[in-house]
Amino acid sequence: IIVMYLGKIVEIAGCEDLYDKPMHPYTQALLSAVPIADPLVEEKRERIHLQGEVPSVMNRPSGCPFCNRCAYSQPECSKAVPELEDKGNGHHVACFYCLDK
Repeated sequence: IIVMYLGKIVEIAGCEDLYDKPMHPYTQALLSAVPIADPLVEEKRERIHLQGEVPSVMNRPSGCPFCNRCAYSQPECSKAVPELEDKGNGHHVACFYCLDK
């Protein structure tokens, strides 16, 4: 599965690996929005709500395309675009501060 934000790849992983261990903050937010069929599990889980507005593809922020909406953004994020980094098992993430769960 390839996850993209503003036309840039932010995460690549096999299906099970991505669902079991999402590393990019955007991927985690996307997966938190997927409904769960079990109402007891659904009501107890925590949903990630992204802040800010989605920038125009024509006017992307400098650095990481997700930096202006990311809860973990640091000054470095707005200065450089993170490269896809292999985290093992074919799981690649483009994030300076990816969340290894």
